[in-house]
Amino acid sequence: MSKNSGPKVSKKFAAYPRLNPLGVGKDISAADLIDEVMLAYNGGRLREASQLLAKKMLPKDGFIGMSLTGALTPAGLGKSCLIPLMKAGFVDWIVSTGANLYHDLHFGLDMQLHSGSPFLDDVVLHRDGVIRIYDVLFDYNVLLDTDAFVREVIQGPEFQRSMGTDEFHYLLGKYVAARGKKLGLKDSSVLATAYECGIPIFTSSPGDSSIGMNVAAMAMRGSALLPDVNRDVNQTAAIVYHAKSTGHTSSVWILGGGSPKNFMLQTEPQIQEVLGIQEKGHDYFLQVTDARPDTGGLSGATPAEAVSWGKVDPDKLPDSVVCYTDSTIALPLLTAYVLSRVKPRKLKRLYDHRDAILDVVKQKYLKSGTVTKVLTSRKIAKRSSSIGLKK
Repeated sequence: MSKNSGPKVSKKFAAYPRLNPLGVGKDISAADLIDEVMLAYNGGRLREASQLLAKKMLPKDGFIGMSLTGALTPAGLGKSCLIPLMKAGFVDWIVSTGANLYHDLHFGLDMQLHSGSPFLDDVVLHRDGVIRIYDVLFDYNVLLDTDAFVREVIQGPEFQRSMGTDEFHYLLGKYVAARGKKLGLKDSSVLATAYECGIPIFTSSPGDSSIGMNVAAMAMRGSALLPDVNRDVNQTAAIVYHAKSTGHTSSVWILGGGSPKNFMLQTEPQIQEVLGIQEKGHDYFLQVTDARPDTGGLSGATPAEAVSWGKVDPDKLPDSVVCYTDSTIALPLLTAYVLSRVKPRKLKRLYDHRDAILDVVKQKYLKSGTVTKVLTSRKIAKRSSSIGLKK
């Protein structure tokens, strides 16, 4: 019998591998599970996301920006996933909700959080001084003690000025790292790890968290600390321009959506539309979300829609992946996948070069930018329909 006697693959399916998975064994690794078993639906999208991250986003020293929304750190994902990714050089800069950074402090200060239930009586919990985040429980004193730590730290002289949120989090991380050493902790805080690795962390809404609430309270005591949101907008755009202008790719890894997603993606319109610097958009787009695109919200907006804004390079749109699932499911699997498939990378330590990176884009803007309407070189993309276009 001929060796090639098996069923022939029709030409119409030549580009698509046969869906014929192996049986799951008791010793299968997480990475092999993703590659060999998750072949369809959102399992298939998670497989595509894993392979995009490992084969295209991380190679050749590509720049990875990660955005964080949803209560990830109180669920322990800071310690279990984010810190290992950061230390491996797989995350170069971060935009996070303030809440994720605030709850990260609990772990950095060795405070106790507990696995509970979403079906408890919240009236009883309130009476007993217990805080609930779905099925995560902790004592009310965790909030009070964390607040006191933030207020004590930010009254220091180095905080008495305006600064970008990346600098604020770097300085705060320094104190968290110092406290962690005294407590004998290791790899417990995202903020402390970012300080140690030189990874800039921004927040798009500085006042929208307990950290911001304590900064506001200290302002009434005469604190001069003020988040410089203008610096944040320009600094994040400068990081992206630095990546692209030095021959590297710029990728966005979006967990959830919300304001951090937009703040990370708006870097390209800031470069192109506002600063008038020629650019094409981010190279790779990976999002994990449970938001629908048809409601018009940014959280569910697709990478195809982002192309129209200049946020994503239209030539790289086929490489974009959106996986519709819970980040608490996807992030551990993605983390396990890349840590087993990709060698650790040298840390870029972008924070250490923040002033030089910003100065490059500033000089470029002052040379080519304008106060009047920006004249762009954007060409009308080829479309399947000519509706709305002049003939």
